[in-house]
Amino acid sequence: MNQYRFAWKPVAATVVIAVLLWWMTFYLQFGVFWFKIAFSAFVLAVLSFILQPARLINFRINWRSIAIGLVSAALLYLLFWAGKTLSTALLPFAGDQIGAIYDKGEGTPQWLIILLLFFITGPCEEIYWRGYLQRQLMVRFGGAGGWLLATLCYAGVHISSGNFMLTAAAGVAGAFWGVMYWRFKDLSPVIISHCIWSTFIFAVMPVP
Repeated sequence: MNQYRFAWKPVAATVVIAVLLWWMTFYLQFGVFWFKIAFSAFVLAVLSFILQPARLINFRINWRSIAIGLVSAALLYLLFWAGKTLSTALLPFAGDQIGAIYDKGEGTPQWLIILLLFFITGPCEEIYWRGYLQRQLMVRFGGAGGWLLATLCYAGVHISSGNFMLTAAAGVAGAFWGVMYWRFKDLSPVIISHCIWSTFIFAVMPVP
């Protein structure tokens, strides 16, 4: 990672803001869910660019990053398909909680969900959670420590949803993309992976 001085106050402040934004998104029953999550991710992405020089958010789009993004999105989709099958077989509440996740999109046109996920929510989440938060934590705590703390934060903000399956899914996905960012030191394949995976799993081809 490029050397950059770690400042814990702004990092901690953004985590608090993320907790509040996700709480408003999941817990408060007003507005359209997909607009709220897109807005929350956008706010965090803007803060990332304000607090950290843009040059440190490594983004190199090329055929290699596209290929890695596509393959990793497919692998993560298959992992969630297997996870859904296993969890519904072992956990009596899993089916209802997974269904509740998809119910949040009720009443929102599919094309609008796709556009929000692919062009706003996916990229903005990665700019903050991996490009800013994990990067900052890796500077301070090393690769493994930064990855673990960022993953815990990403899963933790989903606790306000009151949905165990969603929180667990966020932890798995966050760990997966975190490893990608740690390994490649490049945000582009991670953003591509997130955008494609979330668009397919929530709007195009939800897990059966």
